[in-house]
Amino acid sequence: MGDSKEAGAEAPPAGAAARGGLSLLTQGESEEPAAQGSALFLGGNEVKSRAVVKYSSAPPRTAFARLEEKTDLKLPPANWLRESAKLGPAGTTILGNSKKSKPFSSFGMAYDFIDSVGNDVDVVSDSENIKKLLKIPYSKSHVSMAVHRVGRTLLLDELDIQELFMRSSQTGDWTWLKEFYQRLIDQKWQRKKKSKEHWYQKAILSKFLYYSINGDGAAQPVPAAAERQESPSSDQTNDSHGPSWPAPFEMPSSVSEDPSASSQGSEPLEPSYIVGHVASAPKEQNLTTLFNDGENSQGLKNDFVRNILWTFEDIHMLVGSNMPIFGGGRYPAVSLRLRDNNKPINVLTGIDYWLDNLICNVPELVMCFHVNGIVQKYEMIKTEEIPNLENSNFSTKVIKDIAQNILSFLKSNCTKEGHTYWLFKASGSDIVKLYDLTTLCEETEDKYQNPFTMPVAILLYKVACNMMMKKNQNKKHYGTIRTLLLNCVKLLDKSRHPQIIASANYMLSELFQLDEPKKEESSESPLNENSDESYSEEEEEMPDSDENGSYSTGSDPSDDNKAVAIIKSVGELSVPEKYKSIHQIRPSCAFPVCHDTEERCRLVLSYVLEGLKSVDSSIKKESDLPAADPNTPIPLKYEDESTRGGPEGLEKQMALFLDKMGSLQKGNYSSQSGMIPGSWQHKMKLQLILKSSKAYYVLSDAAMSLQKYGRALRYIKLALQSHDTYCCLCTNMLSEVLLFLSQYLTLCGDIQLMLAQNANNRAAHLEEFNYQTKEDQEILHSLHKESSCQGFAWATDLSTDLESQLSVSCKCYEAANEILQFSDLKSQNPEHYVQVLKRMGNVRNEIGVFYMNQAAALQSERVVSKSVSAAEQQLWKKSFSCFEKGIHNFESIDDATNAALLLCNTGRLMRICAQAHCGAGDEFKREFSPEEGLYYNKAVDYYLKALRSLGTRDIHPAVWDSVNWELSTTYFTMATLQQDYAPLSRKAQEQIEKEVSEAMMKSLKYCDVDSVSARQPLCQYRAATIHHRLASMYHSCLRNQVGDEHLRKQHRVLADLHYSKAVKLFQLLKDAPCELLRVQLERVAFAEFQMTSQNSNVGKLKTLSGALDIMVRTKHAFQLIRKELVEEFDQPKSDETTPAAESSPSLNREEVVKLLSIFESRLSFLLLQSIKLLSSTKKKTSSNIEEDVVLKTNKQIYSQLLRATANKNATLLERIDLLIHLLDQLARGSGGAIQ
Repeated sequence: MGDSKEAGAEAPPAGAAARGGLSLLTQGESEEPAAQGSALFLGGNEVKSRAVVKYSSAPPRTAFARLEEKTDLKLPPANWLRESAKLGPAGTTILGNSKKSKPFSSFGMAYDFIDSVGNDVDVVSDSENIKKLLKIPYSKSHVSMAVHRVGRTLLLDELDIQELFMRSSQTGDWTWLKEFYQRLIDQKWQRKKKSKEHWYQKAILSKFLYYSINGDGAAQPVPAAAERQESPSSDQTNDSHGPSWPAPFEMPSSVSEDPSASSQGSEPLEPSYIVGHVASAPKEQNLTTLFNDGENSQGLKNDFVRNILWTFEDIHMLVGSNMPIFGGGRYPAVSLRLRDNNKPINVLTGIDYWLDNLICNVPELVMCFHVNGIVQKYEMIKTEEIPNLENSNFSTKVIKDIAQNILSFLKSNCTKEGHTYWLFKASGSDIVKLYDLTTLCEETEDKYQNPFTMPVAILLYKVACNMMMKKNQNKKHYGTIRTLLLNCVKLLDKSRHPQIIASANYMLSELFQLDEPKKEESSESPLNENSDESYSEEEEEMPDSDENGSYSTGSDPSDDNKAVAIIKSVGELSVPEKYKSIHQIRPSCAFPVCHDTEERCRLVLSYVLEGLKSVDSSIKKESDLPAADPNTPIPLKYEDESTRGGPEGLEKQMALFLDKMGSLQKGNYSSQSGMIPGSWQHKMKLQLILKSSKAYYVLSDAAMSLQKYGRALRYIKLALQSHDTYCCLCTNMLSEVLLFLSQYLTLCGDIQLMLAQNANNRAAHLEEFNYQTKEDQEILHSLHKESSCQGFAWATDLSTDLESQLSVSCKCYEAANEILQFSDLKSQNPEHYVQVLKRMGNVRNEIGVFYMNQAAALQSERVVSKSVSAAEQQLWKKSFSCFEKGIHNFESIDDATNAALLLCNTGRLMRICAQAHCGAGDEFKREFSPEEGLYYNKAVDYYLKALRSLGTRDIHPAVWDSVNWELSTTYFTMATLQQDYAPLSRKAQEQIEKEVSEAMMKSLKYCDVDSVSARQPLCQYRAATIHHRLASMYHSCLRNQVGDEHLRKQHRVLADLHYSKAVKLFQLLKDAPCELLRVQLERVAFAEFQMTSQNSNVGKLKTLSGALDIMVRTKHAFQLIRKELVEEFDQPKSDETTPAAESSPSLNREEVVKLLSIFESRLSFLLLQSIKLLSSTKKKTSSNIEEDVVLKTNKQIYSQLLRATANKNATLLERIDLLIHLLDQLARGSGGAIQ
């Protein structure tokens, strides 16, 4: 085609419509204006016409040479039949219409202006075909056109029946159509030959045009291979053979657009759509061409001189025209016509001239009249005057109605994309019929007998591809794109067009965005907002309405079962709006709504599989791998950990994997199928494999969220196998693909971790893991043609060993992290990097806890042995190493909370180490060892580090409280062990007491008794126990200490203080009555001890009163014990079988009885001492009424107590009830004395 394209402003020149005429160009304007418009007002009927030249290969216009009168056109000019740029391909033709319209001319234009197809344009066709359609009501000649639908666009091409049947006679093709034609339309078909007059008129027109060329161009020699000029004799030859039709079984190596004819403003195809330029198949693949050289110029090539976007009323048409346009001095654009003066212009000729000028936006027509080839005169006619010429009157309004009716008729009935429709009107007939040739062809022979199949498929593909490129608006067109591609694939033979089929399937898979969150289903969803641009083949025809024009075939019963629709009389086309378009939005064009992720991914994988099959079928290699049966599952290899070497074997596999990853950066290529790097197969298979890996990843993630971990592992295994194959084929690994791999490995690590934590359901997970669909097997079969797919076997095996699963999970995260280090991925994807390190830290914590628990289990089993085993120490080291690495992971991403939790676990490990060392030595001779102290102090250090890591409680209150509790527990345990197993062989008693006291106070410091939480009762119990222990220790020191009175006094005060605090805290608790009772009894003992050192009766009496007051205050403890006993007795007999723990989890009967006996004896002793002291005081001094009352009360209580203790048959509850009663009496009786 030509060298230039022009497109410009869509607005018509100012004032064009107002003037009521065509807008003329001034001398200074360009030859082919970017946009011209016109409005004609003829006979009161307004017809709007507007033409925009989208492309022109014509040279600048020159004025035509006005021939002198009496010039003989029968004589050839000197330049006749020489190539002339000024005439273009029309040099030997009558305005381009003598040369047959090429069978695929509309496709050539559609390829060049792919942006317009399917959206903006209603019709794409040669101007000759447009004129022929609009003249149907006026003409008796036959009409035969092929109609194709792409979106809302109709492509019209001449379907030369005579040429087809000539071909059928020679090759045997199209016999089914010939038989159909003869049976239903013309039983006596024979080829009609053109008259001599026809060739005579062609010859003188050709000579006239060469004479009219103004300038010196007449002397140019004729080129050796004039592709576009044809002599009358060659016309005859061409007429006998006709325009070449492609053989139906041929396959393209190239159907790409001519570089000089790429559509204006179209975007280049991205590399992801590998076959956007379907042309790029290399020569060595021996692919046959769609058209041979002779056919190429008349095949899909757009060889019109100009392509015009013509708007006629509301119909938008992309029209090809070869009409030569001349300048003419004051007339910058005129068309030149030759007429026989003896033959008046008829209506058909007038419509021809008028439409040609409208389409090319030519304002005037120059008519040269001749008689027998002798020039007579010239006449100038304005375009708007043509409809009013003598003998050629016609209504422009009627032409407009005809155009609208024909378009409505075709749009309403040519509904199936990919189908070839045949619009036919027999010569002399008034009936116009529309047949679906695709359906007729499929009924008789295979669909590839239709030569339009391939060009239609390519066009569908190109339009879909073009829509995919428009990133900003393609979402709402997804339904249309999908329909285009599905129809394209239906048309093509898989064995002959693997490249286009593979590419179409890949684009179909790309329509489903795997990485997007599922959108809410609503009528406003953009995926369902599809225009009426596409129809799927499965759609039902819409019923015809009588008021919209009857398409019934009642007038010709024999056609009822063949014609899609019929216009019963051409006169109907002149009736305004006789045929209204019933072209409506149809729901089947909507993009399919996938209700869940699995359904969406499965759809994607089905397209990927079809694409892979197409690619694989096109690779011819004798030494191909032995074909595996896709129906036979590929055996999954399981190895016992002992044979693989456990974690050590894993380390080796990881090292090999990282070496492989490193080599990928250098671009190693290793395909087993023999694909050539850079070939379309190679590029397409890479894209398809990558898409499959993404789909399997999304499936795995979805299964993971459903807690189907076996299924998730199967899918991630397939994703990694796909990726492994991609790595084998890829010559240059993109950072985006490496990121995908890091994400896959991260998910694989998650799955292995969850499998480790859900070991109880292992059988179900194993069953899910081993299941495979046929689709998955076939995809895997295709992958195995390129690689062994074993690169990630270490990560995807389903192990039955917990340690192995945890190790594999950790290695997956480590590998994911290593991949992020290869390029700048870490900084480009900070969120993913943080997630990987978090997971790595987490799994290292899990492994650390696993080893720690194993060590604790070994320790609990160790009864006889008195030393720590090597196995235990090895487990400690492993656990510590994991915690340390995990802490480093969290610290490197500033995750203080998780770092604190791991420091806390490390502290727990240190405590387990300390406990392991406490088992050594005899229980009776045991002392708190230095090793225990060392590990407990290390534990304290780690807990303190955890608190420093958190900083304040506000960061994470729960973790803060947990660390504080563990720290308090460590101090408490250490103090308790030092107190119970005092290391007297190494330290002095005073030093031990000091250390115990310090540790207990630190434990109290980190024991939060005030904050309301679930742990508050525990903290209160812990604090009460600490005060109790400290009080007991100071009490013991006081008993055993001799000498320093100041120290004794200090110990006395401290003991009393801690006893008081212990009592207060125990009283807050409802489930520690025994502890409260024990503390009170110790306080009584402490009072008794103090009384022994007193000499005066008054002092002793005061101490006794204090002790009795303590006894009275124990009433609360007895009430709690009584309540629990009553609850125990009240339980129904049926519950006797329930464990005791359920009824009274904290009550120890033996301890209650023991404490009760001690209490009774101490109360009896105190009452007796009180009675004695009060009696002796009464004898010595005058009578005191208050003391008398106390003495009397004490005697009564003492008497009752003696009787009660003597009764051995009393139940525990009765004894407690009595004591509560006696304590009440004691409280009332001594109320005045005891303050």
